[in-house]
Amino acid sequence: MGKITKYAVVTGAGTGIGRAVSLALLENEYAVALTGRREQPLEETKSMAGGNSANAMVIPCDVADPNSVQALFARIKSEFGRLDLLFNNAGMGTRPVPPDELEIEAWQNAVNTNLNGSYYCAREAFGIMRHQKPMGGRIINNGSISAHVPRPFTAPYTSTKHAITGLTRSLSLDGRPYDIACGQIDIGNAETEMTQTIKKGVPQANLTLAPEPVMDVENVASAILYMDSLSLEANVQFMTIMATKMPYIGRG
Repeated sequence: MGKITKYAVVTGAGTGIGRAVSLALLENEYAVALTGRREQPLEETKSMAGGNSANAMVIPCDVADPNSVQALFARIKSEFGRLDLLFNNAGMGTRPVPPDELEIEAWQNAVNTNLNGSYYCAREAFGIMRHQKPMGGRIINNGSISAHVPRPFTAPYTSTKHAITGLTRSLSLDGRPYDIACGQIDIGNAETEMTQTIKKGVPQANLTLAPEPVMDVENVASAILYMDSLSLEANVQFMTIMATKMPYIGRG
């Protein structure tokens, strides 16, 4: 490995926001554990790091499986020796249908990934950060604009993202004695391969379809770098970063 200043874990690192954040961290002398369910996209992220790829470690993991998460963090503790940052980013949505038409299994899958998975990862990271020397670290949860307001037909995703806010607050409080800072980044319309439909047209509050502005995903990566640039005596508790012209502020 090359020069390393911090050790980080990014969930959902194989695509989109997770990939952009991982590459930014690697460019800034972090060692990064790239994790997600599929190994191939993680390897692609690592290869995109170029000369910084030596500081990237690919570890497939299903965050919805607590045993898989425990194995992930056991390996991080063994190979990194410490952990300075967890970016809890992995998440999933469901098909946009009225609540009575959505399968119960779809609800459960969203809860297991978005909420339970975030907790499982935070739990393991908290344990490492609390007992390492020097003690402490930072956990950043991806809350999304949906932690504030829903889109139509997104009850599972919106519910889990509201719950992430409660998790963030609890971890922030519980981490105080151990120099563990926990903050939340709420992202709106970052352009990735998964958000191309936003530019074509998505349901509005009145159920009409309309295209929405997007922003470069690199803005999110820069925000994460800023949040983790602070000393552990300071914390960005909540940050909302969104496409300037997206229809969030105002009446829908």
